[in-house]
Amino acid sequence: MSFYWVKTNSFIKRVFSKYCWDIPNNEKKIYLTFDDGPTPEITDWVLSELKKFDAKATFFCIGKNIKANLSLFEKLITEGHSIGNHTMNHVNGWKSHTNDYIENVQNCAAVLEEEKTCNLLFRPPYGKIKKAQSKILRKLGYKIVMWDVLSADFDQSITPEKCLENVTKNVKSGSVIVFHDSIKASPNLKFALPKTLHFLKENGYKFDIIH
Repeated sequence: MSFYWVKTNSFIKRVFSKYCWDIPNNEKKIYLTFDDGPTPEITDWVLSELKKFDAKATFFCIGKNIKANLSLFEKLITEGHSIGNHTMNHVNGWKSHTNDYIENVQNCAAVLEEEKTCNLLFRPPYGKIKKAQSKILRKLGYKIVMWDVLSADFDQSITPEKCLENVTKNVKSGSVIVFHDSIKASPNLKFALPKTLHFLKENGYKFDIIH
């Protein structure tokens, strides 16, 4: 498994200060986010779990998945969740020519606009984006949202218990937390998400969406 930070290093946050890593506040608000959907059955299940705790979240959606699952995408909106752009085809910015990358983001934006969803939130797949790509997107008005806490539910080499621990031991007021509503992540997600929601509620955290 490639290297990743479960808890984003404070030095990285300072170096890349133009990105949104967390949203500090004094109200114990945290920000649940989900990447890579909408995915049939998995996203439905996530919505059901969130509803049990009256929790709202921000979903960073892939354009091709939106087009393939329009009714499920519309459900995200009608249930009051926030939507972000995650490119049209889950593109790795480090491996992409800048013009091609921006076009892919704009293709996803066009799909979002068709669905009357125009939030200028963007999360680069894998968290990988070149400086030039970032500069163009920020000039277009995008807020580039990274994360403070990574559940690592996508990592099939870790246990579901470790996935849960990644969140509960690292969350703080203002944390942006990443889960994935994907088939690959679902074994860890289905164990960790309900217990994470319960832990957060029990410890007085409030759920908010990113704008």
